Amino acid sequence: MTAHAAELRAAFFFSRPSAPTEPSMRDLIRQLPASKIREVANAGIGREGVLAFWFGEGDEATPGFIRDAAVASLARGETFYAHNLGLPELREAVAGYVGRLHPPVTAGRIAITSSGVSALMVAMQALAGAGDEVAVVVPVWPNLTAQPAILGAEVRRVALRPQGGAWRLDLDELMDAVTARTRVLVVNAPNNPTGWTLTRDEQVAILAHCRRTGTWIVADEVYERLYFDADGGSAPSFLDVCEPEDRVVVAHSFSKSFLMTGWRLGWLVVPESLLEAVGKLIEFNTSCAPVFVQRAGLAALAGADGFVPGLVDHLRRCRDTLLPALQALPGVEVAVPRGGMYAFFRVAGQTDSLAYAKRLVTDHGLGLAPGAAFGAEAEGWLRWCFASSDPARLGQGVERLRSALRL
Repeated sequence: MTAHAAELRAAFFFSRPSAPTEPSMRDLIRQLPASKIREVANAGIGREGVLAFWFGEGDEATPGFIRDAAVASLARGETFYAHNLGLPELREAVAGYVGRLHPPVTAGRIAITSSGVSALMVAMQALAGAGDEVAVVVPVWPNLTAQPAILGAEVRRVALRPQGGAWRLDLDELMDAVTARTRVLVVNAPNNPTGWTLTRDEQVAILAHCRRTGTWIVADEVYERLYFDADGGSAPSFLDVCEPEDRVVVAHSFSKSFLMTGWRLGWLVVPESLLEAVGKLIEFNTSCAPVFVQRAGLAALAGADGFVPGLVDHLRRCRDTLLPALQALPGVEVAVPRGGMYAFFRVAGQTDSLAYAKRLVTDHGLGLAPGAAFGAEAEGWLRWCFASSDPARLGQGVERLRSALRL
């Protein structure tokens, strides 16, 4: 090597930037807010006697017939990979279940996912990316606004508002927000946290508008069976009004209707033309849902008619125990939810929901979710999950709130 070449080589190596002292991370990811519900729950850890109503789940274990199916699958050694889109028999069962509630769908439109969360993320990955506009009806479970943001999309919020004792959507405001530039509209109904539910007429109007703008609808309908205006049926669904190849994706989960929150099993109903792409994305996200969990899902669907109506009746009793008691408290504003498993209320004079929720759990042993967890539109509100095996616990919680209000 010549002296000149050696000099150039040394200059190259010594001029390279030094390795960063910390791993590089996208600023957007670094700045994602931590769960405010977890923050309140953490404040209650280790405290005896706390009545916890903060998470979106009940206090009952998954029914035995569902657990038994998973145990039997494990005993058979079903611990291997499955098809990306799910077991064929589970896809057929989901299609049959959906078809009993709504117009028929084929298994060729069903993708099994590792949770409803994964279903929603896969749907968003399929439809939106950096620079796209995604409109979301809020307040809402924070994942639904975080998912498009993580992908680099621009999130436009369209707010529900409390009016006349109920949460309402201004359709004109929504139509103005959803334009030809809007790639995806995300709607969660029945809604977490408010219990607001779309009417059939609203769905028809929204679908017609999105057809005109070319906008995809991602409908989070995981609470459709937890609906109190229909005996044994479901809340209005976009599946009732759309055509098979409409730009509509419906996300669902086994978590709520079958008490399976910890199992992490969900599904998507998509146009057949989208299914292959969804299968690829499932491969890149989770590969597949575990077989023994899918066997549990099969048992859940087989026993749905004998289990779900009873669960809904029980939740209705819980709602009708809690809501009148809250409404009777001076300074408390609450709307009666048509669906879901939550009472969403606010206390006059309380504007910092996180601080207030922390005081409730530390000073009064009452664990609720702060409205701020669901976006700025819900600041000042609190969410109370009323899915309790013993409705008397709800009354005990109201007494603790009464004490906090010094009534």
